[in-house]
Amino acid sequence: MASHRKPKQHPLTSNTVRTAATLALAGAATATLLDGTGHAAPRLTTAQLRDRVDRFYQQAEVATERYNGAKEKAHAAETALGGLQDEAARKTQRLNAARDALGSVATAQYRDGSVPTGMRLLLSSTPGQYLDRASLADQAGSREAVAVDRFRHELRDVQQVRTTAGTRLAELKRQQSSIARDKHTIEAKLNEARQLLDRMPAPARTAVEQGDITSAPAHAVAAVVPAAAQAVHTASTTGRAAKAVAFAYAALGKPYVWGATGPSAFDCSGLTQAAWQAAGVSLPRTTYTQINSGRRIARGQLAPGDLVFFYSGVSHVGIYVGNGQMIHAPHPGAPVRLAPVDEMPFAGAARPA
Repeated sequence: MASHRKPKQHPLTSNTVRTAATLALAGAATATLLDGTGHAAPRLTTAQLRDRVDRFYQQAEVATERYNGAKEKAHAAETALGGLQDEAARKTQRLNAARDALGSVATAQYRDGSVPTGMRLLLSSTPGQYLDRASLADQAGSREAVAVDRFRHELRDVQQVRTTAGTRLAELKRQQSSIARDKHTIEAKLNEARQLLDRMPAPARTAVEQGDITSAPAHAVAAVVPAAAQAVHTASTTGRAAKAVAFAYAALGKPYVWGATGPSAFDCSGLTQAAWQAAGVSLPRTTYTQINSGRRIARGQLAPGDLVFFYSGVSHVGIYVGNGQMIHAPHPGAPVRLAPVDEMPFAGAARPA
């Protein structure tokens, strides 16, 4: 009698429960894909966020110095390529002139007919005429040989210049590719740093953006003194070092822009290069080349004007101004500032002058 009725569904097989189970499984799968563990990502402390931001900034600076080096090499290759192209144009003009001269010799031979020169001389009517024509034939042969040699020489020169230009062009393209890669790395690291900064409390975010390093030893932070006091301390500095230090003080507050060498913005090696340029000393562009310019200095021998380098890869540089302080361009968002030398891992120092 009740055979036509649908069997009663078990509670666990109802559509509602199945839908809920499906959603739960989907949510678990999504969580697993997002963090790789299926568990919520741990909330980072402000200190941990700051450490990660600092690490991203340092990685960006490593890429910035590579970018600066690649740009310098690309500029050198481009300049050399331009010179080679000009040289190739000049040599091609000479090659064309040599080709024209060789063509004139060939045309003259064609006009004279195909009778060999010796046979034409033997047909001369008098011995005197024979000797005169023999002398002229020798001269013509010499001119022909000179024309051929000149053409070969000019052709060889043009080929050599074009080969060298091809090498320079290939080098330029390699450096341009390197610039593009490093630029992408810089922008990616800075974007990661900005995302972490957005998660930090406002006071801590402001401190990082201004270049303050709260993780530095307490004695190092306490050692910071006003710039005016430092100016008095370095007043006795003379010569080129004094000019470099004065330039650095004048740059205080100017923004950090990666790849910049002034006058309105700087990156770290751009600041030190510009400071010593103002003192009449030409420094290379990157931190890892600046450390090899001038004389290496022990930490205990630091004097105002010396270059101080940081991190194992020598990826950051500042200019020492005395009393344990330096002026440096910290990172994007942080202006050129006075800071203790102890706030970063010290890698070495050099005295340009």
